[in-house]
Amino acid sequence: MDVGVIGLGRMGRGMVQSLVRGGHRVRVWNRTASAADGLDGVTVARSAADAFTGDAAITMLADDAALRSVIVEGGLLDSGTRPGLHLSMSTISVALAQELTAIHERAGVPYIAAPVFGRPDVAQNGALNIVVAGDPDVIAKAQPLLDALGTKTWPFGTEPYRANAVKLAGNFMLIAAIEAMGEAAAFAEGHGVAGADLLDLLTNTLFASPVYKGYGASIAAGRYEPPGFGLRLGLKDIGLALAASGQAGVPMPFASVLRDNLIDAVSHGDGDKDLAALALVSARRSGR
Repeated sequence: MDVGVIGLGRMGRGMVQSLVRGGHRVRVWNRTASAADGLDGVTVARSAADAFTGDAAITMLADDAALRSVIVEGGLLDSGTRPGLHLSMSTISVALAQELTAIHERAGVPYIAAPVFGRPDVAQNGALNIVVAGDPDVIAKAQPLLDALGTKTWPFGTEPYRANAVKLAGNFMLIAAIEAMGEAAAFAEGHGVAGADLLDLLTNTLFASPVYKGYGASIAAGRYEPPGFGLRLGLKDIGLALAASGQAGVPMPFASVLRDNLIDAVSHGDGDKDLAALALVSARRSGR
């Protein structure tokens, strides 16, 4: 397929490499043009509008503001040449997803929400788990792209915003797991037990899943750089989850605790570290 990719952060670059490896013709654009340096087999678009064409366009931008700036304020849906479909793969708010659905419908551009689970190395290996929602016929047209990017596509209905709700729920659970490990490790240390030993035991027995094992190993080793999933982005996602919970009238009291602890981490200079650095908050509060 002829696909344009807008957004070349660490996730976007990895996804582009998977698309090229899958035999797709890929055009790329990023605000900072140097982000495309070192990407083989791609055509660098002169503008976002030049990338927002072809069989499909993929956006993988950092947040609501970036996506709104490029797609809505940038007038891409008003341009003469538009893509056959738009795959929105960023982690964005439920409210913006609903707004984008309506805007795309008015513009006559099929819109699919397809946020992903996986870190940059997973994106580069084409092994993401992709959550999709939208018109099934449009999803079917995009399936060759989704197959190049991930190991499985998980459908969640015809309303695009539902995929974004699933993504935010998943990130809430992930951050809660990191908080739990940080508190448990600090508790163990307070009783003379090495936190690394506790995490080694639990992540190989009761909690032997990729999230616990991966982040647990980082916490045990004190390895927070370079970031896979940045802590500051985690704070953004918890904020989005809380906004969506208010919209739906669903209390999420622990999400508020996580938000405050993430703010604590950012205030202590850990915002650019990996999300696993959330564990430093519990360690610091316990005097360790």
